Amino acid sequence: NIISLYMQEIKNISIYKQSLKDKILETSMRMFQEKGIRAVKMDDIANKLSISKRTLYEIYDDKERLLFEGVKRFHNIRQEQLRKVSIDSDNVMDVILYAYKQHVESFRHTNPMFYSDMEKYPKILKFFEQENETSHVQFVDFLRRGVNEGFFRDDVNYDIVACMFDALGKFVMSKSLYHRYSMEDLMSNIIFVSLRGFCTQRGADVLDLFLKNKQ
Repeated sequence: NIISLYMQEIKNISIYKQSLKDKILETSMRMFQEKGIRAVKMDDIANKLSISKRTLYEIYDDKERLLFEGVKRFHNIRQEQLRKVSIDSDNVMDVILYAYKQHVESFRHTNPMFYSDMEKYPKILKFFEQENETSHVQFVDFLRRGVNEGFFRDDVNYDIVACMFDALGKFVMSKSLYHRYSMEDLMSNIIFVSLRGFCTQRGADVLDLFLKNKQ
């Protein structure tokens, strides 16, 4: 009947809009990472997707909202992947090395201007600040898991360690060190040097083997 056809039409429109919304997020984030955020205009995104600018603005009324939704989605996807790896892995060292490789791979395909441009968006900075507060407790629990597994020393205050990693990350971003050094070098020197400081001999052996194979 007419009502059923009308409801089906509405459903089809909703499915199409959601699919288009996903494509817009994926395409725009790829463009932002490749060229930097400021270098990409809404016109560029619309042209890339072969849609009208009006259609784009109907779904995302400005670039900041589009960027925020994209950053939030991809951050949540990465966090969920890491959570699954953490559950499935036998030990914390496997999780840390997996996270390192994933981040390095992502950084290789990201223009440094992407990070500089992100500093101009307070809403996104606030989002990451809130995420850091939530993840702090989870990170401390993760480090204590490493103690129980025998990879990390038991005479360290891991709440301070978590604060230290957070401070180091903020320092890298605030000083734009990624313009002077590759993200891989920054991560290797910050993460592995800091990590080794609270590793047991067992943890250090795993780390040394990974670094040896990485060269």
